[in-house]
Amino acid sequence: MNLNEWLRAIAGFFVILSVVLAVTVDQRFLWFTGFVGLNLLQSAFTRWCPMITILKKIGVREA
Repeated sequence: MNLNEWLRAIAGFFVILSVVLAVTVDQRFLWFTGFVGLNLLQSAFTRWCPMITILKKIGVREA
């Protein structure tokens, strides 16, 4: 998998995880869902995403 595929997979996993936790544990986990969404939105405008920086440092290839 390349960098973009990893990024989408991680974001999707975090969204699913936080929704499941909100349903089973506490609704406040939906704040994490919102955080993931806001981070994706800001990265669309700024072209900078913290997760991409982390993935590059651990050696995930770009394309």
